[in-house]
Amino acid sequence: MRRLAIPGLVALLSIGSIAPSLAQSGENHAQDQGKQAPPNSAEASKDNQRKIDEFAEAAQAINGPAGNPECVWLGRRVVQLMYTDDLDTAFRHLDLYDRFGCPGGHVQAAFRCLTRFLPEIDDKVQKSLSDHVHVCWINPAAQPQATAAAAAPTTSGNAAAAASPAPQPSAPPQPAAK
Repeated sequence: MRRLAIPGLVALLSIGSIAPSLAQSGENHAQDQGKQAPPNSAEASKDNQRKIDEFAEAAQAINGPAGNPECVWLGRRVVQLMYTDDLDTAFRHLDLYDRFGCPGGHVQAAFRCLTRFLPEIDDKVQKSLSDHVHVCWINPAAQPQATAAAAAPTTSGNAAAAASPAPQPSAPPQPAAK
């Protein structure tokens, strides 16, 4: 029995000494990540000012509770989370959105608007999604510029074709009377 107890004790002690070092390495790793990207106070200030301006723009453009800052913030988050297929988190945010008395129809209209902009959203551009969500939140009836530009030449081409009369076929020559 002693033969098994001593190796077992040694194994427990070695595991006990390894576990704290693993936990410490995880904490150090998290601290290193924080040190790698220190926040720039000028950029943070500019970002905060941009958010304030967006909330003010929404309050001016939208009548009713959808323009309230809490509704704007939560609603835009819900639309972004729905776009990224994080539906569980989106529904949790939507519960908060409803609890603040924000109109659910505005989320639906903004998401419908965002689906019209899908070809223009570039995941490689940092704020492409958030900018499009903001545009759709402010004006759910917004239309993509590329679609409007593509439709313009087609419409004007058809209008030009309709304006100019089509060439009429000439009548066949009649035989001369004798």
